[in-house]
Amino acid sequence: MRKRPVQAPSRADARADSGAGPGIGTVPGPDAGRVACATLSAVEVADPRALRRAIRAGRHRAHTVGLAPGRVQGNLVILPQALAADFLRFCLRNPKPCPVLAVTEPGDPRVPELGEDLDLRTDVPRYRVWRGGALQGEVDDLRTLWRDDFVGFVLGCSFSFEQALLEDGIPLRHVSQGRNVAMYRTTIPTAPAGPFAGPLVVSMRPMTPAHAIRAIQVTSRFPSVHGAPVHFGDPAAIGIADLGRPDYGDPVDVLPGEVPVFWACGVTPQAALLAARPEICMTHAPGCMLVSDRFNTELAAF
Repeated sequence: MRKRPVQAPSRADARADSGAGPGIGTVPGPDAGRVACATLSAVEVADPRALRRAIRAGRHRAHTVGLAPGRVQGNLVILPQALAADFLRFCLRNPKPCPVLAVTEPGDPRVPELGEDLDLRTDVPRYRVWRGGALQGEVDDLRTLWRDDFVGFVLGCSFSFEQALLEDGIPLRHVSQGRNVAMYRTTIPTAPAGPFAGPLVVSMRPMTPAHAIRAIQVTSRFPSVHGAPVHFGDPAAIGIADLGRPDYGDPVDVLPGEVPVFWACGVTPQAALLAARPEICMTHAPGCMLVSDRFNTELAAF
């Protein structure tokens, strides 16, 4: 298990990590996600299996924005089996931020419906490890932490509908700038289930009003990867004080004549973990997704 080098945490990471003991790794700062594809070949950038092999080999530890175009990417939550039923109910009650793509058998890291060679222990660029609801740090693989009672949940990710937006001619600033998408905690509550509860987390993309209207139409076709936006316009209406200081990911400028458009985000379960306080669980680091072999077009509802 390779540890991350020490970097200053973001304000959200510091909040999540408050009260935690010494970490097994540290949380990268906001520039970490900008380490793009310099170490990847053209084949690894385009092909999901080649990309996963590169991730296993330790040659890609940055975000997965724009990688394996056209393929489904997923958020990841791994929990002890004792909490799996409650977490599944949380997802079913909150399908916008937590659309379930796959659930593993206890102790089995494989997800064959998403990729024959896919291994939840090694195929995500960076993982977060939580203990007692506190963020302990980040690691590059989970092989030394894996247990026979772990159940993995793969949840739909907005990176999947971004391909449809780009193909429709809607520009995405974070993609063109090679950044992670900006994500924010809101004051919108999720529906609780067992110990799981917390605020909705949203991702934001600035757009012209015309593009925003079209984006609503395009993303409505993809309910299994968050679907249509939950809000657009005034960020204060959903409890966001400063768009320039995202809780997760990288900030992007909202230019004159643009409006911020907000989608439910798969980082929402990480906020719910603060309430549930499981003795141990693992998630993807924001923006560092599980890349599958499935095509985004398979998820379109119409």
